[in-house]
Amino acid sequence: MSTPVLSPCPDLLVACLCAQWCGTCRDYRPLFDQLQAEFAPARFVWVDIEDEADLVDPVEVDNFPTLLVVADGQARFFGTLTPHIDTLRRILQTQLATDASPMANDQAQALAQRLMRHMK
Repeated sequence: MSTPVLSPCPDLLVACLCAQWCGTCRDYRPLFDQLQAEFAPARFVWVDIEDEADLVDPVEVDNFPTLLVVADGQARFFGTLTPHIDTLRRILQTQLATDASPMANDQAQALAQRLMRHMK
C-alpha cells in the first residue's frame, strides 16, 4: 500500500468536537494533543460543544469524539471516529493527499468557516 502524497504546507485545521463530561473525550485529549506535534504547523482545536454551542449550532453532535478536518479552507472529513491515535493519523494523511476533495456536506462546510473565523 502506498503512502499518500502530502501537500507541502496545507492550511490544516483539525477540530475535535467534544463535551467536558465525556470520559472518552477526556481520555482522547492527550492523544489528540500528541498528534499535533506530528502535523505542525496544523492548528488543532478542542471545541466543547456545550461551552461553544453558539459556534457549533445548528450541527448536532451525538457521538464522541467527532472530528472536523479542514484543509485549504474546505471541510475534508466530518464524523465520529474511534478514539485511537492511529485512526486520526491515517485520516489526516489521507485528507492531506493532493487528490483529496472537499466534502459535499453543507453543514460541515459552514462549521469549518465558522471555526476558521472564530480562530482569527
